[in-house]
Amino acid sequence: MREYLPILIVGAIISIFAVAFIIAYAGIKNKKEAIGFDRNVPDGEILRRMLPYAVPHWKSFLLVFAIMAVSIGYDLVSPLIMGNIVELVAGDFPLSALFVRVAIYAALLVVSVLCTYFQSITLQKVGQRILSNLRLDVYTHIQSLSHNQLNQIPVGKLVTRVTNDTNAISMMFTNIFVNMVRNVFMIMGVLVAMLLLNYILTLMVICFIPFLVLFTVIFRKFTRRIFRRVKDATTDINTYLSENLSGIKITQIFNREQVKMQDFLQRSDKLRKAKQEQTFVFGIFRPMVYMIYISSVMCLLYLAGRGVIRNVEFMGQVITSAVLVSFYSYISKFFNPIQTLAEQFNMLQSAFASAEKIFSILDMVPELTDEPDAIELTELKGEIEFKDVWFAYNPGEWVLKGVSFHVYPKQTVAFVGATGSGKTTILSLICRNYDIQKGQILIDGIDIKHIKISCLRRFFGQMLQDVFLFSGTIRSNIVLREESFTDEQIWEACKYVNADHFINRLEGGLDEVVRERGNNFSAGQRQLLSFARTIIHSPAVMILDEATANIDTETEILIQESLEKMKSVGTMLIVAHRLSTIQHADNIILLSHGEIKEQGNHQELLKLRGRYYQLYSLQFEAQQMALKAANAKAARS
Repeated sequence: MREYLPILIVGAIISIFAVAFIIAYAGIKNKKEAIGFDRNVPDGEILRRMLPYAVPHWKSFLLVFAIMAVSIGYDLVSPLIMGNIVELVAGDFPLSALFVRVAIYAALLVVSVLCTYFQSITLQKVGQRILSNLRLDVYTHIQSLSHNQLNQIPVGKLVTRVTNDTNAISMMFTNIFVNMVRNVFMIMGVLVAMLLLNYILTLMVICFIPFLVLFTVIFRKFTRRIFRRVKDATTDINTYLSENLSGIKITQIFNREQVKMQDFLQRSDKLRKAKQEQTFVFGIFRPMVYMIYISSVMCLLYLAGRGVIRNVEFMGQVITSAVLVSFYSYISKFFNPIQTLAEQFNMLQSAFASAEKIFSILDMVPELTDEPDAIELTELKGEIEFKDVWFAYNPGEWVLKGVSFHVYPKQTVAFVGATGSGKTTILSLICRNYDIQKGQILIDGIDIKHIKISCLRRFFGQMLQDVFLFSGTIRSNIVLREESFTDEQIWEACKYVNADHFINRLEGGLDEVVRERGNNFSAGQRQLLSFARTIIHSPAVMILDEATANIDTETEILIQESLEKMKSVGTMLIVAHRLSTIQHADNIILLSHGEIKEQGNHQELLKLRGRYYQLYSLQFEAQQMALKAANAKAARS
């Protein structure tokens, strides 16, 4: 019995660690609901939905598995060759026999290295194709969401879904899944090889497996929680950065750098702690698996070594030096895949968590869709009619209340009123950025819900107060990357809105680089480019939502001249707070709290001496006071 005492001591030590892990597992298992431990979608459902992305590349995966079989064959045969070489060296042998065995071993090693190389290259190519297709699907679906849906999702979260989460799924196909399959076959193959070589020593190794399974199950539970924390913290940082880097100028203006830095440090510290916890758990699991591996090796050397040294049978099995060396190699090849398999399983869970987040976006049903019988218009006259339209962004909070009006083709109609009266909302509804709750909106006598959305918006040209320019060049921002426009057409549009004056002064002209959001141009210059962008596409309906707010008076006069010329081109809808800019409109609609209070042209509304008259009088008095102040200042100077 004394001769087995070292083995009993090793077993006792491992058992103590096992009890400690079971207690830790029991403690965290009770809290799993509170910490959001589990995902909501089963693994099988996620795998079923991801399978279509892999099926088109089945030939590549089949090739990978064939290469993998060769690599596994090398791993199973090499310990036997090494054991045979050791046994050969231990006795009298011809040198040529040693050279033959070494040459065979080297040839198998070269083949294994080449197989690993081609397997990696093939998987990376397949993975990048899957990644591209998945990202394209996610990005395309995001573009199909309505304004209301996009307003509910932070931009940083969408960026994380398209980049980080799709990368995790790509890793699943290129690394995790294939290697998990390889490790499973490797473990089975090594186990069979060890049983054929010496079943008694194999049974000794198998005695360590329950502990390894126990540690792996506990490790999986811990890491599943940690992966979720890391992903949530990463998404939180991406969302924060996306918002605050976009608004960094406001932060600087109000001297809030330190406050924002503290907010960022808090989120960064949350991610750091999650990463540290991840490192801590892996730092415990890996040494524990290594401890089991070393323990099995110690038991092998103790039991098999005694048999080799004393030249006796061990429990009816003959143990030679070749068996000892081969078993030593097999134990390493047996435990390494188990350790890797446990880690890869948790990485697979992480990929599934990413997939669940991606599918939560893909499962969002677009609020605005084409009806089955939606028509495609070939032309648009520009007649617009609202019939008792009611609309609310939030249920019960009506922004428009029974609005009705009629815009005739090529008419210029202006909407005025206080902030929040519904002016911009009307323009958004005409383009069907939102769907109304009650009433009807007609374009050329056709309900806009019966017209394809892409077709409807193609006939509109929108010029907003907050102009968005894309990174690229002036040319690409005007034509929006359509190649059908010539330079002459582009310059003609620029001259039409007087944008050619500042473009001619630029070194690159139309090819001048536009940085992010056009921050290398003034607000007025960006607005002029927006006008040129709209005019070159010859829209049937032009929408100006405070489009001249950021332009100086001199430039505004030039724009007004251009707009006057465009009145004969199509219908024009204008939202403006400065009433002086809309005096020549065919119809002016005054809104208040979502209802039309007054309607008519400039002279008709002044004669009513109602709300419009009051607004015009206030603005006229303010202009006169500003003019007197300017004249007085000029006289003093």
